[in-house]
Amino acid sequence: MTIRSICVFCGSGNGTDPRFLAAAETLGRLMAENNLRLVYGGGANGLMGTVARSVLDHGGHVTGIIPDFLKAREMMLEGAQEMHVTRNMHERKMLMFEKADAFVALPGGIGTLEELVEQLTWSQLGQHEKPIVLANIAGFWKPLMVLLAHMRETAFIRAGLEVRYQIAERVEEIIPILQEIDQLRARLAR
Repeated sequence: MTIRSICVFCGSGNGTDPRFLAAAETLGRLMAENNLRLVYGGGANGLMGTVARSVLDHGGHVTGIIPDFLKAREMMLEGAQEMHVTRNMHERKMLMFEKADAFVALPGGIGTLEELVEQLTWSQLGQHEKPIVLANIAGFWKPLMVLLAHMRETAFIRAGLEVRYQIAERVEEIIPILQEIDQLRARLAR
């Protein structure tokens, strides 16, 4: 499977570190420049809005997926080529999954964490083989990585049930990581 679309999980706020906002803007630009479609939560606020506007500003394609009850609260983004309004969060997440070839988690809050952990779980249980990249901007995801290591050490993540993800310390590393995965899959498919 060739990666053509990336679902980006990220905050509807900007966070306290200006590097988070800069990473969202850079990721959007890089996605557009590499002809990678954005699939995301549909909001105009925070990192979500920044990454989507950056993709659009650089000529890329944006698919927003937002539940009806969040349209006003997260200020649904205008100008996206596709905007899907779902009945609830479950529909939103399933549609995001269906439309994405890979997942990237920028910094965010509990919703970002929940979306990320769901994809990690589905991957762990063999429900998909889509790449998952943690954009560890300014060490944001380090506490989660420590927790996952603790779960392995205490045998709650057992051999054969590894949690598969990649780590990008800089946003510029994300697309090369995904391209490398694509190339590896192509070689294995021969």
